[in-house]
Amino acid sequence: MDTKKLTRIAMIAAVYTALCFAPGLNMIAFGQIQVRLAEALTMLPLIYQPAIAGVTLGCFLSNLIGAMTGLNPTGMLDSVIGTAATLLAAYFTWKFRDRKVNGIPVLSILMPVVFNFFFVGAELAYLFMPDSFITGLFINGFFVAVGEIIACTLGYILVRQLAKKDIFKE
Repeated sequence: MDTKKLTRIAMIAAVYTALCFAPGLNMIAFGQIQVRLAEALTMLPLIYQPAIAGVTLGCFLSNLIGAMTGLNPTGMLDSVIGTAATLLAAYFTWKFRDRKVNGIPVLSILMPVVFNFFFVGAELAYLFMPDSFITGLFINGFFVAVGEIIACTLGYILVRQLAKKDIFKE
């Protein structure tokens, strides 16, 4: 891997982490009802495949730091479960980037919503509603999915603008 690509991956991870801990945003980035605006970056694989690694690393660091500082109520479990959801979401965002409806990669945009609904929804249900896991999965998954729809919509708008620039040209 060349230095330029590694630097871009590190920058994406740093921006993701910074967005999770920015004052005001840090209070909505973790928990049962969340809008993690950093998840907008899961749309970057639409235009830059190495962004998968950057977003995944950023998510891992954010979840780990959040657990260590007490900001993330799900603790270290989120470092594994949440990161896996983001990795899979970013990968499938890239994988389905060419499947479009009226020029919009709808399936790609929905990948973070779907993966986080199930992974993070299940994680939150396990931790906070263990006696009614299925109900908890759907309730928590719904709230996480709403936050993901917001983040991914913003991310798609961002990616459309970035695609016009040469920032991710090889």
